Amino acid sequence: MAHDHEHDHGRHHHGHGHHDHADIDWAETGPLLEAQAELFTPLYERALAWLAKRQTDPGLIVDAGSGPGVVACLLAEAFPGARVVAVDGAEPLLERAGARAKRLGVADRFATLPGDLPEVLGDLDYPADLLWASRSLHHLGDQRAALAAFAGYLAPGGTLALMEGGLPSRFLPRDIGIGRPGLQARLDALEEERFAQMRSSLPGAVAETEDWPALMTAAGLKPTGTRSFLLDLPAPATGRARDYIAASLSRLRDAFDDQLDATDRATLDRLLDPDDKASVHHRPDVFLLAAHTVHTATRTL
Repeated sequence: MAHDHEHDHGRHHHGHGHHDHADIDWAETGPLLEAQAELFTPLYERALAWLAKRQTDPGLIVDAGSGPGVVACLLAEAFPGARVVAVDGAEPLLERAGARAKRLGVADRFATLPGDLPEVLGDLDYPADLLWASRSLHHLGDQRAALAAFAGYLAPGGTLALMEGGLPSRFLPRDIGIGRPGLQARLDALEEERFAQMRSSLPGAVAETEDWPALMTAAGLKPTGTRSFLLDLPAPATGRARDYIAASLSRLRDAFDDQLDATDRATLDRLLDPDDKASVHHRPDVFLLAAHTVHTATRTL
């Protein structure tokens, strides 16, 4: 398993898509995932600043589902006294995480741990004071059992920070002057259906009401707060944001080719054509607006 915030940004607000991870060349995909996560750095920085007020001076921080390590390195910077362990099932991504830590000067207190969640956490040297799980939990069939496992790897007084939920990302106005208005809302509906199918097909899948504080309470933790964080990159978007948006829409165009009507397919084709002035590569009204939600809870015993 190699599921994380970085990967999810390459997909959608829930991280839907590309769930057959056996087909992914992580060495090839790594640079794209890293660049996409870097785009979301302002959102992460605000989330970690909030988190730092809830868990002061942690000794060990675990990023459960770290991918190429963008957030793991931000955690190392936000908590300069902590040791950080990046955990992921894709070793090529962990290699990128280690290289990033070295470039940023935090390698002396940065380690990687390859393996599948949550079992691999049993290989930690000692319990975590802060366990960060960003959009990795929803890739595990039994989320309630996984949360209980996460809780078991926390030190007394330790914090679990769970990034799940938020709002669908937006790139364009409702009416973009071509095709039918409301294109992104229709794509969202298709993504929701695919996410439900992904969840139901996971090994040991258990349907759960996604009340994360309640599930954290059931895992023996005490909820301490929920807050959403915004990434607001207004129009006209930068080149880096446009690249991310084009990659996201291209993925959706490929994924839902047989479910889109002819008008929406044609609209996406125009939005993705670099030679079309109506494309996301050129149009002045392209923006990136995203909201991600973090839930925190502590182990009291």
